[in-house]
Amino acid sequence: MPKISERAQSMPASPVRKLVPYALQAKQKGIKVYHLNIGQPDIETPETALNAIRNIDLKVLEYALSEGNIEYRKALQVYYHSLGFTDLTPDNFIVTNGGSEALNFAISTLCDDGDEVIIPEPYYANYNGFTSTFNVNVVAVPSTIDTGFALPPMEEFEKKITDKTKAIIICNPGNPTGYLYTKEELQKLAEIALKHDIVIISDEVYREYVYDGKQQHSILEFPELKDHAIVIDSESKRYSMCGARIGCMITRSEPIRNAAILFAQARLSPVLLGQIAATAAHDNDAEYIRSVREEYTKRRNLLVDLLNGIPGVICPKPKGAFYCGVELPIDDSDKFAQWLLEHYSHNNETVMVAPMSGFYSNPELGRKQVRIAYVLKEDDLRRSVEILNDALQKYKIEFGL
Repeated sequence: MPKISERAQSMPASPVRKLVPYALQAKQKGIKVYHLNIGQPDIETPETALNAIRNIDLKVLEYALSEGNIEYRKALQVYYHSLGFTDLTPDNFIVTNGGSEALNFAISTLCDDGDEVIIPEPYYANYNGFTSTFNVNVVAVPSTIDTGFALPPMEEFEKKITDKTKAIIICNPGNPTGYLYTKEELQKLAEIALKHDIVIISDEVYREYVYDGKQQHSILEFPELKDHAIVIDSESKRYSMCGARIGCMITRSEPIRNAAILFAQARLSPVLLGQIAATAAHDNDAEYIRSVREEYTKRRNLLVDLLNGIPGVICPKPKGAFYCGVELPIDDSDKFAQWLLEHYSHNNETVMVAPMSGFYSNPELGRKQVRIAYVLKEDDLRRSVEILNDALQKYKIEFGL
């Protein structure tokens, strides 16, 4: 047998997707599975985007430009101008196959083997995969559920910086916790980045979905970070078009942009049809975004209240995105999540959750926590919590907790 590479052997499994085979087996047995595990909204994609695909008039589906076609990058420019970043031009955008590829470009542009990136945890689990691919080490700065996953003191970030540190990665608002950075926190991070000559990589794919009258502040608001900031963006969650696989990497830094474009050229081009759909989605989208934000606000309020009504459950109210980090009265979230799919059902229904052990650098920190996505309709969320409540009682009896 050919030898599998050490890189492949060290690649972490996705805590969101590793349980899919068990979900498929449950469905084959006729059990309905409520998917609380993944950020796949049931919100309809904008009709403008769907019509752009339906009415496509091309004779050849050709390669797009490596940096993305100009029509789409101009649409991005208009969008970012509406946010107040009027200095950005199409050249500041590199279009990618989802936000994931943008993160890959950013990390591979900045880091060599053995370099380090600092990330507040819990963090988006695939950051582990992206860094592992390039043999880059994650240095975590932990937050805790008892503070609502509030950002640790800025001094904790600075303590972690070494000569191997190349970037601080943040997700704002955050996946998996919904944490929203204040402008003051971003200002302090900017000062740290400039002091130590490192880059802030800010994953802002949930920018539109913040609640309670709060505002998302972008790292682009700090002009002093011209050469020290990269923004990751995506259309997946903004317009409920995860399958289009369209995102972008944004930077004002010409050296970073010129280096990243080499990786873009090496993978040839971003998806053409996705760019066509995304360009159309940006046309007169304000009402769509407003209505979706209202829907997520209702879902969040309902879910958080229901979860906190279960004895032993702790669920801080997220300020953005559409995820909750939830602590359950269990012994092992991986075991519990698998048990829900393999051995449990309530009236022939069950739920699928994402164990949060995979959202920490030290899995033990998430051993009793799960991430729940409120991407289902309110009736489905109510039913999901009812199932979860029943499952917790049966699990405790079965395992003597």
